[in-house]
Order: sequence, then structure tokens, then C-alpha cells
Amino acid sequence: MLRKQVTRRQLAAFCAALGLALALPGPLRAEDAARVKIDNFAFTPQDLTVKVGTTVTFENDDDIPHLVVATDNSFRSKALDTGDTYAFTFTKPGEFPYFCGLHPHMQGKVTVTQ
Repeated sequence: MLRKQVTRRQLAAFCAALGLALALPGPLRAEDAARVKIDNFAFTPQDLTVKVGTTVTFENDDDIPHLVVATDNSFRSKALDTGDTYAFTFTKPGEFPYFCGLHPHMQGKVTVTQ
């Protein structure tokens, strides 16, 4: 009888803990974050589609500095050295073309949907 009672208590405690864990906000969801790599004078992916509220992080993996600039000036990074990142959260839908301010032939686009 004591063995059965301990097992029920353990099960109840486990269920309560699981319920709390599921109710708490979790880590950033994949759809809330996206990454653009900068390497070999290119943005990868070149075209990215995300939802409103998504934070896009640009990460420079190249051996030289790059500068991420939106053509409408809605966002602009500082010069990113190797390993540096720049993050921007898109708060409205639309198309946001961008380029490297140091190497204008490098271009990309973020499309933001509802």
C-alpha cells in the first residue's frame, strides 16, 4: 500500500512539474529568429522570407568587414568584422532589399509576411 501511495505522489508531482514547464514561455522559437551568413562576398540565403516580429541576425564569416544596409535605410549595421553579428527585428510586413555598404554588388532581400 505504501509503495502504491509513493508512486501516485511521484506521478502527481511529475504531472504538476510538466504542466508548469509547458505553461512557461519557452526559448525563442525558430520562426521568431533567422540567420543570414556573410561569406565569400555573398549573403546566404540571398532571399529570406520571415513573419512580422522575426529577428534576423546577420553574421560575418568572411575575412573582411561588411556593412548591412537596407535600401530604404530602415536598418543599417556598423562595419562587421569577422565573427561580428548584427540583429534587426522586422515589425511590419513588406520587402526589404539590402546591400553591403562596402561592396554594393552584394545584395539580398528580406520579405516580411503577416
